[in-house]
Amino acid sequence: MKAQILNAIRAVYDSVPLVHSITNFVVMQVSANALLAAHASPLMAHAVEEMDDLTDIDAALVLNIGTLDPAWLESMELAGSLMKKKGKPVVLDPVGAGASGLRTRSALRLLDTVRPDILRGNASEIMALAAEIRSADKVTTKGVDSRNSSDEALDSARALAERFGCAVSVSGERDVMTDGRSSLVVEGGSPLMPLVTGMGCSASAVTGAYAAVCPDRLIAAAAAMAVMASAGEKAGARAKGPGSFLPAFLDELYLLDPEDAASRVRVLEA
Repeated sequence: MKAQILNAIRAVYDSVPLVHSITNFVVMQVSANALLAAHASPLMAHAVEEMDDLTDIDAALVLNIGTLDPAWLESMELAGSLMKKKGKPVVLDPVGAGASGLRTRSALRLLDTVRPDILRGNASEIMALAAEIRSADKVTTKGVDSRNSSDEALDSARALAERFGCAVSVSGERDVMTDGRSSLVVEGGSPLMPLVTGMGCSASAVTGAYAAVCPDRLIAAAAAMAVMASAGEKAGARAKGPGSFLPAFLDELYLLDPEDAASRVRVLEA
């Protein structure tokens, strides 16, 4: 496992993948800076007219429904479908799924039409989507934040992975990810991370970078979260609060200790 994570980190550093994000206004700069610090290259574009050209050069695509708009949803569907036809990976971040019917329906629509390789969200978002496909009790979210733990969401993640043929990455105090058969866990991070806008969206962007270089989607998801956890924990140890955390996090992401990141991943026993 450790060797696989280290290989993924080296591959990102060597190839500097171009990660195209159709993401929300609130986090564009944070996500772009996180990708640069993680040794990838960001592209932020959402006009439907340029999706065919851009998907020719994209190494990975990240779809984030944080500031949802019908025109952006059209671009997401088109870009996602083009990427899959071109054999390139897609990551979906279902921001706020469960908070409104529009968000939940839109996330499920993208899961069904695009079939992303990795679904990455917080526990409440993942549980809300699984509840919809199971026609079970609804799970509510507190805006875009989670009321549930990642461990609580594991069964839901497995159900979504099996239904849509993707890896599912759930962020929390510890991160869990599954492809429906195997499950991994990543330990680390900082209590300051939920207090800074864009950490979850940055995790999805970085997941795109690792999906670009790693054919094993479960390993890609785990490597990305391990990198985030390592950088976040070290930044949290020297930051005085949320204001100083973000620049410290970007520094730690750039100065990453790959061995430390890789050591945070382990197999989650059934």
